[in-house]
Amino acid sequence: MRKTLTAAALGLALLVPFAPAAHAGDGDGEIERTGSCSGRADWKLDVKRDDGALEVEWEVDSNKVGQVWRVRIYDNGDRVAATRRTTLAPSGSFDVERRITNRAGDDRIVARARHLATGQVCRGVITFG
Repeated sequence: MRKTLTAAALGLALLVPFAPAAHAGDGDGEIERTGSCSGRADWKLDVKRDDGALEVEWEVDSNKVGQVWRVRIYDNGDRVAATRRTTLAPSGSFDVERRITNRAGDDRIVARARHLATGQVCRGVITFG
């Protein structure tokens, strides 16, 4: 019984670092999540209130300059951004910022980026209420 509990606790401890991290903001209703992409890149998604709207910032950092990514951002399933971005010096990252309507109820923001050359995918989700 004790070995089973120890193994379960160890398994849980190994899984926790791979879950996207969530950070509460400064009290103005800001939420930030970070995580890893399917390859070596990392992502950050940030949503906060801004004069009755929502400010959404989606950042991907691959540490490689010159990569072209296809980017999509959705709010409750409706596309609010569709663009391409190229990672820039010095950090090898890009960001996309959009100011969107703050709908009644919760907003489920989904941001996705796909590296066009390799197919690597980054995906972040925030439910903002």
